[in-house]
Amino acid sequence: MKAELSSLRADSNARIRSCSARPRCLPGFVALALLASVAWAAGSVRDPLRVHPANPRYFTDGTRAPDGTLRAVYLTGAHTWNNFQDMGETDPPAPFDIHAYLDFLVERGHNFIRLWRWELLLWDTRASREQAPRRLVAGPHPWARTGPGTACDGKPRFNLEQFDEGYFRRLRARVAAAADRGLYVSVMLFEGWGLQHMAGAWKAHPFHPSNNINGLPLAPEGRGLEVHTLDVPPVTRLQEAYVRKVCDTLNDFGNVLYEIANEAGAYSTEWQYHFIRFIQTYEKRKRRQHPVGMTFQYSGDAQHRGSNATLVQSPADWISPNPEAGAFDYRDNPPPSDGRKVVLADTDHLWGIGGDVAWVWKSFTRGLNPLFMDPYQDTVLERGGIRRWEPVRRAMGVTRRLADEIALATMSPRPELASTGYCLAAPGREYVVYLPEGGEVTVDLTAAAGPLEVAWIHPVDGTTTRTPAVQGGVPRAFRAPISGTRVLHLKWKGGSSP
Repeated sequence: MKAELSSLRADSNARIRSCSARPRCLPGFVALALLASVAWAAGSVRDPLRVHPANPRYFTDGTRAPDGTLRAVYLTGAHTWNNFQDMGETDPPAPFDIHAYLDFLVERGHNFIRLWRWELLLWDTRASREQAPRRLVAGPHPWARTGPGTACDGKPRFNLEQFDEGYFRRLRARVAAAADRGLYVSVMLFEGWGLQHMAGAWKAHPFHPSNNINGLPLAPEGRGLEVHTLDVPPVTRLQEAYVRKVCDTLNDFGNVLYEIANEAGAYSTEWQYHFIRFIQTYEKRKRRQHPVGMTFQYSGDAQHRGSNATLVQSPADWISPNPEAGAFDYRDNPPPSDGRKVVLADTDHLWGIGGDVAWVWKSFTRGLNPLFMDPYQDTVLERGGIRRWEPVRRAMGVTRRLADEIALATMSPRPELASTGYCLAAPGREYVVYLPEGGEVTVDLTAAAGPLEVAWIHPVDGTTTRTPAVQGGVPRAFRAPISGTRVLHLKWKGGSSP
């Protein structure tokens, strides 16, 4: 394992040296992020994230800003389905190039991924409404395939009481590779969408009676949704052993978060709550404790459809909602984050695949942490290739750069302070205002005593245009010096506080 980590670090260092030799290969702030990321390896003194005590819209890593305030960590990044398990039409599938993918994210200024797990042995993309559906093989899986007997894919049956150590070596290596590049990783433990939506999915699940040697009391017919409930204690015990194994494998990393399950329906609520508490309790005895998240419980059946209230009421540290938000909508007009949970607004639960530049900036100025479900190279689902979604990815990187520059820990969404309704502010000290249509905006600067610096930021390429400072104390109108969507950044000229 030490040799594997050393190889990963050497690879990262070689990539950094290569970029240093070609100074135009990355924007300056990304190059700095790469250089800083070397210290992120397993065993680093960096602590895992925890909810920021003064501004619980964000996490903190325990480090402090130059003024002594506890730093807030803003998370944003693109994730794709096969970034952990390989997926493809061949068996075994072509290996996923994790290093190229992580470099792709770093070059765009991202700092977060969801590391996907697909519980099923296969993915029939007809369930995803693909115009040219394919049948994809997915692997590896957590348990050893010892037999006797063959599973639905013609390979030996699983022994659910014996782990496949190669799976966990891969898990550790992927997290280490992300750590070396300064990326946080949310490790997905279970996946619930497939069982609900793919025809014949239950027969392709390792827990199906025909696919293992363990004699679980599960019916061979039906949909198998009971594996994401507490109704079958032998199943729960096996899942607990698997979760303990994941936690043991990754506990020494500071860049890890956990997600219980992707889009298991409302039938899974108590089961998800159980595993949130299970991880929190188990890690109390360990060196490090990591944030645990719960994402939206999507279902095509009305009786199984979850609600955002279930997420907010959960014991999770962070959540990812669906679009519903009362008078607001997480897609078009996100609600201002109230700090009850750290909200990772994920396009996966809002569109499936969707979002635009406006959504990124609206989410940022409402105190959210935006994530993008990325088709990446269209190798799993085809949705227009890399170029189509590039503005979204770039905009996320610009928000991340700005979040690192501003006093984020002191700022909260204050829509009433800007005529556009999109304003993240520490009144009197700093304001970030989004203008979806460009043009003019009025900002209430009544709380600002003295002059404020004025900067206009392009929302996709991050270029900045500075204009003369203005005096605070009253509401003021600002007109973007260049046409098109813009971001206005106002900062008190005297320093960190007036």
